[in-house]
Amino acid sequence: MLANPQSFAKSSHLPKWPSKLARRIAVMVIACTLTVLSSGCTSMSEWVNNGFKVGPNYRKPPAPVADDWIDSKSRGVNVATKDLKEWWSVFNDPVLNTLIDQAYRQNLDVRTAGTRILAARAQRDIAVGNLFPQSQQAFGDISHNAISGTIANAKRTEAIRFFDNNAVGFNLAWEADFWGRFRRGIEAADGELNATIENYDDALVLLISEVASNYVQIRVFQQRLQYAADNIAIKTELVTQAEDRLKGGVGRKIDQGQMRSNLTDTLALKEQLEIGLRLANNRLCVLLGIPVRDLIPDLNQGPIPVAPPEVVVGMPADLLRRRPDLRRAERLVAAQSARIGIATADLYPRFTLLGTIGYETEHFGDLFNSKSFIGNIGPSMRWDILNYGRLANSIRVQDALFQTRVLDYQNATLRAGREVEDGIVLFLRAQTQTRYLVDSAKEAKIAVDESVILSKDVKFDLNRAFVTSNFLVGQQDKLAVATGDIALGLIQVYKALGGGWEIRCNPPQAPEQVLVPEPIPAPAKLPAEPK
Repeated sequence: MLANPQSFAKSSHLPKWPSKLARRIAVMVIACTLTVLSSGCTSMSEWVNNGFKVGPNYRKPPAPVADDWIDSKSRGVNVATKDLKEWWSVFNDPVLNTLIDQAYRQNLDVRTAGTRILAARAQRDIAVGNLFPQSQQAFGDISHNAISGTIANAKRTEAIRFFDNNAVGFNLAWEADFWGRFRRGIEAADGELNATIENYDDALVLLISEVASNYVQIRVFQQRLQYAADNIAIKTELVTQAEDRLKGGVGRKIDQGQMRSNLTDTLALKEQLEIGLRLANNRLCVLLGIPVRDLIPDLNQGPIPVAPPEVVVGMPADLLRRRPDLRRAERLVAAQSARIGIATADLYPRFTLLGTIGYETEHFGDLFNSKSFIGNIGPSMRWDILNYGRLANSIRVQDALFQTRVLDYQNATLRAGREVEDGIVLFLRAQTQTRYLVDSAKEAKIAVDESVILSKDVKFDLNRAFVTSNFLVGQQDKLAVATGDIALGLIQVYKALGGGWEIRCNPPQAPEQVLVPEPIPAPAKLPAEPK
């Protein structure tokens, strides 16, 4: 670049920049500004009130929320506001706590959401960089040139047909953010960055609820399989009684057929439950970020998690504050609002300060001679005119996308309220259903035990044993499902309320002994953030 800046500054051969340049620039900018603002594109007061930016300033759109929950006055529903961090601890299940801790550390979807935050943060920094000179280039050229000798006035150029040219220097272009184009870009990037953070939190909410749900389903399938195994033993005994009667000449083939059919049907149910258990196991493996394998030896046999009798739901308006997906949708609305301003700025002229400084000479040895100095500086104005409505339609496109984002946000709010209501009714009604099924299964078990005893008497009608044993299978299976629905309903409520993402604010300590080993290795260390 400059060989000796001090000697260069003292040189008497320096060009004298026009003393009125600054005033000329100011006059041009003011004249263009008044012309544009008086043309009806916008008003001076609006431009000033918007912080010297064109386009609309963002206002949070309204969201439709109910005044209260349908079952807010029901027993088992508490509308008090409560911190939902570690809501899964209400089950008092150490195995579930350990699984959630491990999933938080190892789940790949959460890692992916984290890398998206890094990308959005870098994009935001790029947007901030546009406030500074957008083009800053050092240049250096060495060329040997030839001019045609057969063009007009060739004799005049004959002596200089061949010549060298050497140049080195620096140029700069700085577009002033006069209409807020770049500041609106920062607003849009801020909205996108915040949206990716909320997306990370939403991934945590979904992860925790999915881990808890699949764990409950595993326990439900284990309980159903236990009931099925008990009933298989009972039905095997009844098949033996029917076969013995037939061999003794006092039985009927219809009894034997009924009992065998009943037994094989329960054996088929057992296989169906084994499939369900394996599928839940496989889903849990993926959530834990490990290759699919059999987790049952690690989880062992356990009861269905017992939910507390009451769920804390707060008020419907709390959803806008607690649910990350709603906050993400609102941030996307804000980002799109800023893009309207970016498109609007294209209607106005662009003011750019251009400058070049350097040295240029034919002979390389004279490159840094003071007489070889070159330079220029001055403002530039560019204004897109006669664009045939393209710029106006670009604004309309961004405004339509803004309206779409608003509707997406409002629709997401409606779905959130529905999800909470669905979880509440499942939680409450499953409790009532379970109480009825406990009594029904208990009485059915008494009837089956009695029928097994009476089946040893050849005078006892085995058809009654067939009916009672078949009924017991159905009632016990329903009981296990309903018991699991209580826990699943509670999980659905806390998921719909947006609970659990706070785990990132205070991550759990790494356990001394993990329940499920073999995690997928973490990705390579990311490069340090540039300073």
